[in-house]
This record gives sequence, structure tokens and C-alpha cells, in this order.
Amino acid sequence: MPNTRSFPDNSEVEAIVTFTGQATGPWLRTVTPDADSFSVHLHHSFIRLPDDDYTPLLLEPRSGFFGGTFQDYATSVGEQLVVTYAARHRLEKKDPNAEISEAVEPIVYYVDRGAPEPIRSALIDGASWWNQAFEAAGYKDAFRVEMLPEDADPMDVRYNVIQWVHRSTRGWSYGASIADPRTGEIMKGVVILGSLRVRQDYLIAEGLTAPYDDEEKSDAPLQMSLARIRQLSAHEVGHTLGIAHNMAASTQDRSSVMDYPHPLIQFDDNGDIDLDEAYGVGIADWDKRAILYGYQDFPDDADAQAGRDKIMADTIASGLVYVADSDSRSIGSAHPLGNLWDNGADSIAELEHLLRVRAYALDRFSERNIRPGRPMATLEEVLVPIYLIHRFQLIAVGKLVGGQEYNYALRGDGQDISTPVSADRQRTAIAALLNTLSPSVLSVPENVLQLIPPRPPGHPKSRETFPTSTGKVFEPFGAAQSAATLTLAVLLEPSRAARMIALSARDDTVPGFDELTSDLLQATWFARQRAGMEAEIQRATNMLTLERLMMLAVNGNADSQVRAITLDSINGLDRWLNSRVGGEINTAWRAHYSFAIFRIGQMHANPASIEQIEPVVVPPGEPIGTTSDWIL
Repeated sequence: MPNTRSFPDNSEVEAIVTFTGQATGPWLRTVTPDADSFSVHLHHSFIRLPDDDYTPLLLEPRSGFFGGTFQDYATSVGEQLVVTYAARHRLEKKDPNAEISEAVEPIVYYVDRGAPEPIRSALIDGASWWNQAFEAAGYKDAFRVEMLPEDADPMDVRYNVIQWVHRSTRGWSYGASIADPRTGEIMKGVVILGSLRVRQDYLIAEGLTAPYDDEEKSDAPLQMSLARIRQLSAHEVGHTLGIAHNMAASTQDRSSVMDYPHPLIQFDDNGDIDLDEAYGVGIADWDKRAILYGYQDFPDDADAQAGRDKIMADTIASGLVYVADSDSRSIGSAHPLGNLWDNGADSIAELEHLLRVRAYALDRFSERNIRPGRPMATLEEVLVPIYLIHRFQLIAVGKLVGGQEYNYALRGDGQDISTPVSADRQRTAIAALLNTLSPSVLSVPENVLQLIPPRPPGHPKSRETFPTSTGKVFEPFGAAQSAATLTLAVLLEPSRAARMIALSARDDTVPGFDELTSDLLQATWFARQRAGMEAEIQRATNMLTLERLMMLAVNGNADSQVRAITLDSINGLDRWLNSRVGGEINTAWRAHYSFAIFRIGQMHANPASIEQIEPVVVPPGEPIGTTSDWIL
């Protein structure tokens, strides 16, 4: 086989494996002519293990490293059976006694020659930032980034590689490693960056700046996209150095490249959008402390463990916060600083700022948001990330509700253990979230609606466009339902609801889940009736709210008291609807109330029928789309 090859330290064996069956999912058919039968190339790697001159480093849970775990049955009774070693490259100073020394063997990463310019230079620039961290740890020229030699093969284990690949959809980038399972020593770092990732930033910049006049003078979208590629290159290389995500960094003035950064969008002195600082530049404080902890080479006569303990204590004393991936990725996780794609120390203020950015961009939305000669219908692809630009900040605000700040404290390290978010802060967060359900926030401006015609031949709707119930004609309801679904997913997340009940039982001053459901109904069904297009959006949001409440009430995985409170709020709404429907003179509102009464009756008669409600599928936000967390 073409990729069955042998190198000094590894042999690669390739096989072609064919699978057959009946394809039921949507993704295979995007990459293969026949989704019922497809073949893949399967690799087996046989790699020479390194010598035993490497000293493993036990994983410190506060350090920001990750590693490999095994069970050591030779440990003494009372000691930990499970052993986890931090993942690291082997790096040693030529002179361990020197404050600054060259490395015995530097860490070198090689960039894929197939990456086009200007992407290639951005990849090199971003990855090279890590040398700043190694310099801060006392190394001279210990980390380098170069072009892959023409005669080198990316499969050769001697080369750490940064590869540029193509996929059928935008996909996650990866920073992976081949490591010695006995010690955690990284033998090869492998970064895989997908070429479609850069296009998402390009769409955001197009939507924010409307850059295209007849001569296409602005290069703001490209510059913002390249800034993101530099940051992404540094981020993924960081993983191959053994460093995990720190999702709190965005709340501490971008203290790490290992967070998931949302572009920082500012207004300049003239009130226009400023993207000059959309992404950070260079390695930040947390990254330097992590490298110092994991890669410091202590003199032979020094107590290395005591030295690392001091580094860790100094990091904690500096105020830098570390929140791991496991406490961040779910929209229902409890730590208010553990968020993906957020910005700023004050999540509520940032949400309000993004809503102003969104209003600015929608007000100025025009044909200048796409290049001359493009179908006008493709303005929808630019509209989606702008209309939903606040989507991840919603999650950050939601984590204040029922939230608790905590540290990965060890006995005796002096850190605060856990502190619930204050009652006032939680209520302010709830109000900020409910504001995003307002018809005035959810409405698509008329100037935008007039710009987007039905899709022309050759340009069908896709997963990157809004759902619709009006055929090929663009309408505002699918957009509004997408945005409302994002907010409701945060407000009615089952584990958050259970935490609210538990926290309010301990302290009756903090809002309970019953207070949240009451506020939600006040902001939707019980709010003043709007007119015109805002009335239609209000009714759509009301029905979506009811459906999501019913789905939570019958959710067998939710806490029983969460379900009880939810059912009680539905029954209260039912009583209110019955008291209103007879006296309602507006046909549209009377029909709306009657249908809601009918749906509640269906739920009581046949709870299983609620499971048949089709969820609103929101256009993807993260690299490979949405997760089940987004679909209530």
C-alpha cells in the first residue's frame, strides 16, 4: 500500500477497510458517493519506545497539564493505586545550573508544505509564540518552528508536524501526541488544522464590517481570519506540549492561548466596529506558568519537587485562575468562569455589549456584506453568525444562575474551596437572559428581510442557514426560533434547575427554580401583547417556551422536583389561558391561546406525545456543529 512505510523509529502499515450496511445518518453521504458502502484507510503504527533516561512527572491537578493514567498494583496500601503522569516532551538544559541555557535537544515543529500562503506564515507565526514561554522558563532557542523538509514524511515519528487538511465541513482542529504509555513522554506532536475553520471568522468579519464596495478595498475579514489562525496554531501546539484547556483565561484578560476565544469586537472613537484586537497576540501569563512548572530543569543538587511546589504556589498567589475542560464544556456546568467562546471578566456586561454589536451590524446590513457578483440569497450565510453572535455569551451568563466558583484546592494550599454566586448577581443574569427573548431583540430588521430573496439554482439551503417553514422564501421566524432556542436551552437546563433548588434550600435569599419559571412566563406568555411582526415572533416564542417546559416536565432524566415545579408552572399557565381565551377579541391571539390549551391537554392525556415534538435545529456555532445540549 502507498502509505506502508518504514522509518528509523517507526513502521507504518496501511490497510483499506470497507464497511457495508444501510446508512441512516446525514454525514456519510457528504463524503462518499454511496453511503451504504464506503472504504477507509486504516493505519497501524509500530513505534520504537524511547530509552529510560526520562524522568516522569506526576500530574499536578492545578498545573494545567494532562496525562496518561494507569494502575500500579505495586504501590503500598494507603497510597494511590491510580498513577497519572503529565504529558511532556523531553527537554533538558545543557547547563542546568545556568539561569538561561540552550537545550540539549530543542523541540522543533514542522509546518506542512501544502498549507497555502498567507495561511502558512500565520501557522508558523502562531506556533512560534511558544518560544516566549520556554524563554521565560530559562531556555534559549529551545522551541523552533520550521518548514517540513522536502524529503521528510509527516508519518516519520522524528518530526513534530502541523498539518493543513481539508474536510467536507468545518471541523475541530486537533493537537494530539504519540506518547510513551509508561512515562507520559511525548515522542511526536501532531497538529491537524482544518481549512474550513478560517472561513467562519471570515463570515463574521464580513457581517460586522460590510467590507465590499465596488472595488473590494477592505481586507479586514482576511486579517481577522489570519489572526485567528495564529492563535489556533498556538492553541493546538500547546496541546501537543501537554497543556490542557484553561477555559477561565478569557475572563482574565486573555491569560492563556489554551481557552476557546471568541473574537473581541470593539467600537472605535467614531462608533464603528474595530477588529484590530479580535484575537490576542503571543503567549500569555498562564501559559508561561504552565511551561515553567512542567518543563523547568532543576540542577542535580536541587529538590525538584520543592521547586515545583513553589512554582505552583506562586502561580496561585498571582491570582491566575484555571478551570478545566471538564468543568466548562457542558452548558449546564456550574463554574461561572468555565466557558467556551466567551469574553470579558463580566459576562453580563459582555452579553449586553454583543447585543449592541449585533444591533449595529443588523442596522447596517446591506449588499456590501457579500462580494460583487455573489447571489443575494447568500447574504443569509453572512447573517447567521451575526444574528446569533451572542450565542456563546448566553451560556456564560447562564452559568451565573445556580453557579458556584470553586478551585481545584488541595489540603493546605490556602485556596477558597467553593462560593455560590450571589443572589443579586443570579437575578441580574436571569433578567439579562430573559431580555434576549424580547420580540424586539428577536426581530430581523425590515432592511435585512428586503435583501434576501429565495435561493437560486445551485445554492440550496444548508446546515449553515436558518430553518424555515415557508419553503424557499426567507422569513424571520426561523431565525427568531433559533435564537430563542439558545436562550431556553440555558434557562431550562436540567442540572442547573436542580442546583437552583438545592442552593435555595440552603439559602432562601437566592432564586429558586420556581422563581425562574415564574419570571420566564412573565417575560413570554404574560408579557404585553405586541402587534405586527413582533406579535408573530412573540407567539412563536411563547409556543417554543411552552414546548420546552413540557419537554422538561416529562424528562425522565431530570430531578423529580425540577419536573414537579415545571409541571406546576404549566398548570398555572393553563389556568391563565382558560381565563383569557373567552374574552380575547383578537383572532390571532385567541387562536394562540386555544392551541396552547390543546397542547397542554395533550400532554396530560399522553405525556409520551411530547417526545414527538420536533426540536428547532440551530445552525452550528462550534466547529463541527451543535451538540445535544443545544436541543431541548
